[in-house]
Amino acid sequence: MKHGDIIVALTVIAIVIIIIIPIPLGALDVLLSFNISLALLILLIAMYTQEALQFAILPSILLITTLLRLALNITTTRYILSQGTAGSVIATFGDFVMQGNAIVGFIVFLIIVIVQFLVITKGSERVAEVAARFTLDAMPGKQMAIDADLNAGLIDDTQARERRIKIQKEADFYGAMDGASKFVKGDAIAGIIITIINIIAGFVIGVSIEGLDFSSAIQRYTLLTVGDGLASQIPALLISTATGIVVTRAATDGNLGSDIIGQLFNQPKVMFLISGVLIALGITPLPALPFFFLAIIFLMLGFSLRKELMQAEVEEMPDEIEEAAEAKRRPENVVPLLNIDPIELEFGYGILPLADASQGGDLFDRLVMIRRQCALELGIIVPMIRLRDNIQLEPNQYIIKIKGVEITAGEIIFDHYMAMNPGMVDEEIEGIDTVEPAFGLPAKWINDEEREKAEILGYTVVDPPSIIATHLTEIIKKHAFELLGRQDVKKLIDNVKENHPALVEELIPNQLGLGEVQKVLSNLLKEGVSIRNMVTILETLADYSGITRDTDMLTEYVRQSLGRAITKQFIPSQPAKVITIDKGLEQKIMESIQQTESGTYISMEPDMIQVILNNLSHQLEKLMSLGEQPIVITAPIVRLYFKRLSEQLTFDLIVLSYNEVDPSVEIQSIGAVSI
Repeated sequence: MKHGDIIVALTVIAIVIIIIIPIPLGALDVLLSFNISLALLILLIAMYTQEALQFAILPSILLITTLLRLALNITTTRYILSQGTAGSVIATFGDFVMQGNAIVGFIVFLIIVIVQFLVITKGSERVAEVAARFTLDAMPGKQMAIDADLNAGLIDDTQARERRIKIQKEADFYGAMDGASKFVKGDAIAGIIITIINIIAGFVIGVSIEGLDFSSAIQRYTLLTVGDGLASQIPALLISTATGIVVTRAATDGNLGSDIIGQLFNQPKVMFLISGVLIALGITPLPALPFFFLAIIFLMLGFSLRKELMQAEVEEMPDEIEEAAEAKRRPENVVPLLNIDPIELEFGYGILPLADASQGGDLFDRLVMIRRQCALELGIIVPMIRLRDNIQLEPNQYIIKIKGVEITAGEIIFDHYMAMNPGMVDEEIEGIDTVEPAFGLPAKWINDEEREKAEILGYTVVDPPSIIATHLTEIIKKHAFELLGRQDVKKLIDNVKENHPALVEELIPNQLGLGEVQKVLSNLLKEGVSIRNMVTILETLADYSGITRDTDMLTEYVRQSLGRAITKQFIPSQPAKVITIDKGLEQKIMESIQQTESGTYISMEPDMIQVILNNLSHQLEKLMSLGEQPIVITAPIVRLYFKRLSEQLTFDLIVLSYNEVDPSVEIQSIGAVSI
């Protein structure tokens, strides 16, 4: 309906006007009929609704229909008390229900109101209140379940967003229903009060003003009042029933009718038992005919259900076999096998309890924290981490894969803890010698009894989930440059574009392509530099991309712009004890730089490279003997090439240029690498 919003707005205004301005009796009959039709519509929609959110507008409808019934009550009361009539609909309701007896009609009306008020409305109100409370209490758990499915790769970001929105809407719906049920309750109370007023006031008017005798006044005004009450309370009863149906629906796949038939009449044994009980009751002094009749019906129903179940089992077995064979023959089933997950964590069956929330495992929650930690420390969006059980592994073994290739493996002992000596504890503890998988430190597996003792002595004690999570975190950090794809870079740039559109529009694609930006970011991550400050990185690229498009050179310019952050990250204390490069070696490296179309590289004789590496190894040993972290500082133009040389000795060596170090930092040279 193109102008449905305008029609609804005008309808609500018209309802309010009806309360004030009298309407013709013909129009009143139409509105009373419409009120009954609307109540039937709401009831049927509630019965065919599969879940509550499909009828999310119900709280607002309850308010509008309550207002409509009150407006009609006021209008009919005006006609009853002023003219002694209220139209043919109300008169017919009164004649049909009362059958000439005012007392019987009033009692029937009173029973309907009591049933609606004390049974249906009160029950629906309580169910809505409890559902609202439970829904709000369950929201954190549901949110964590969505995050767990998201990390496990069972759903994507769009599905997770949709499920979060659905949870929020459910909480809002049940909260609104908790309040809207008060409308129906208040309407029932108002109906009783209006009925009592109509009877008393009508009797007074009929006797004192119109000159009717006592019995005629009672008969006339009770007839009209009961008809009015029924015309308004029957729709109210239907809507109350619809409200109860909606708020009492559990999670099902069908509507109310199919669920009732499918769940009440689906077990032959139950039908046979009911038939036997009815036959036993028929033998007693109770009337035999109805019990025997119903017993035969339930017996026939039981035989029919059993026959259907047996046929279904016979039909399903060949279908399942045929479907399995057909699935193997389908060529498209090979396509999913071509997909490679960026990160996989495979584990033996002994580690399954750590990933099972029902057994107290919190591995899924830890994966959420890993992604959060990497976002804060490195500024990257970690892809979905796929968890898989692998029966080919040892029970307590796990392996970590990057893009389908095994990178590392580890093993834990369930119900044990890993204790590591931080270097300040002299007393030994009993346990199984092992090596901490993330950093390669010597450690011991200890049981729960030794845990408290180890903590008192000063050992660092961690549980198996923490070991796996730490190991996985370090692997992700180490291989972050491999995990960063063009699609991930686009997400990062789109995030910057929300607040800095001019910067992004200037740089991409006018000066650099998405792939070139990705190479710069990968170079930074490869040496452990955070790319969280994307604004500074992109501004530097915009400044220097006009000078060179060599991604290695652009990386060096970006590192210099991030100098303060790099200094804070790699030089935590002062004075910083470092290794420097001899001037002669720096000159030799600069002379060995070769420029090609594909980039620059260093060309030196193997013997000279070996001399440099031996000298570097000697200087590193001297620095590490002092308990310091190995750091090499050199000239900006040499830094990149010396880093590449040092990778033949170790990948973890930190190589900085003078331009990257904050001028306020005090540097103390322990030695120099020379030739």
